[in-house]
Amino acid sequence: MKKWILIIGLIAGSAYGYHRWQLWKEASKPTDASARPTTALVEVRDIQFAVTAAGEIGPAEQVSVRPEVNGKVSELPVDLGDKVKQGELLFTLDDRDLQIEKESAQKEIERASLQLTQAERNYHRSVRLFEEKLISQEVFEDTKTSFDLSKNALERSKKSLDLLNDRLRKTRVQAPFDCTVLTRPISIGQAVSGSGGFNSGTEVLTIADLRTMIINAHINQADVTRLKVDQEVDVTVEAVAGLKVLGTVERVAPQAMIKNNVKGFAVRILLKDVDPRIRPGMTANVKIPVASAKDVVAVPLAAVFTEKNPASGLPERFVYVKNDDGYERRLVRVGISDLFFAEIQQGLGAGDTVMLEMPKDLKSDQAKTVTSHGGTSATGVVNAPKPPGNGSPASGGAVVAGTKSSSSPASAGAAKSGGTPPTSAR
Repeated sequence: MKKWILIIGLIAGSAYGYHRWQLWKEASKPTDASARPTTALVEVRDIQFAVTAAGEIGPAEQVSVRPEVNGKVSELPVDLGDKVKQGELLFTLDDRDLQIEKESAQKEIERASLQLTQAERNYHRSVRLFEEKLISQEVFEDTKTSFDLSKNALERSKKSLDLLNDRLRKTRVQAPFDCTVLTRPISIGQAVSGSGGFNSGTEVLTIADLRTMIINAHINQADVTRLKVDQEVDVTVEAVAGLKVLGTVERVAPQAMIKNNVKGFAVRILLKDVDPRIRPGMTANVKIPVASAKDVVAVPLAAVFTEKNPASGLPERFVYVKNDDGYERRLVRVGISDLFFAEIQQGLGAGDTVMLEMPKDLKSDQAKTVTSHGGTSATGVVNAPKPPGNGSPASGGAVVAGTKSSSSPASAGAAKSGGTPPTSAR
């Protein structure tokens, strides 16, 4: 009995081990490369090429409020986040010392005015006496000089009073425009210095007009030439999910600068219809449309290859087109492209099938090059010998019309090769 139990146990263990071995074998099989798409259908679609950048949102008008005179803060009726109308009080400095100086200046004006009255009376008397030759020329001139000095003294006193009134006026600081208080580092009773003193004065408040917001972005030097003033852009705000607003390119800096090890240009973008949820300091993603095309023949960027023409030295764009006999290499003219698709202006038609990789059984020196004319495609023969000389076909062959690739973003990803296998435009 024990013998049969042992045999059954061995059989069950062997079956379980075989099952686990089969599972391991299936899991260790290499991934089938054919599962990845190797061809794509030429389709008609819209293509939009845009420059993207990230920037920080900030107010168009932001002011650091500092007093113009020294003093101690006596009133501070605003706090963080308060909205203040133009002309409303922001803060007041203690003006008791200035008021005392003002009273002294007023007394000085009264004294100077009395002295002027006396000097004027003496001057008019001396004029009559001098005309009657009762006083000398010297006495007359001294009287006139005293009269002129009294007038000057009165003018100086008035100017001093005007300066004191101006300093008193500067102790009350009002909002220069409708604004919101962003920061308030000072409290009531704290002494502050004027803007004409040390370190350009003490900052009491920071205010800004949050109805007008801008984005300061850094655009790569390779893309800045595509921008222009008054160009509309699409803006998304990371902190507010789903929020999309419009903006306008307001300024482009004339000189490049390096930021985060990238040489570019500072661009200021003005936001339209600012959402109240947008606040200064938020990060914005800017999408600037540069070029677009509607209902054009397009292929994935991976299907476009580039190779230098040995005769002209210029790069040529081509694709591998699938046909009944296999594949053919066909010259194409590329228009605009985005991050995924490229516009084909000549060489392909909707419904054609192109390869996303160079065929393993097809070398660049064995493919016959065919170019379309007038939007129709000619069919080539796979593995046909390469045309001799400068690329013209052999006698009796089809005429080949080479096309120069147009300037497009796809060229940025296309590698040049001379005598080496062609590279994809990816």
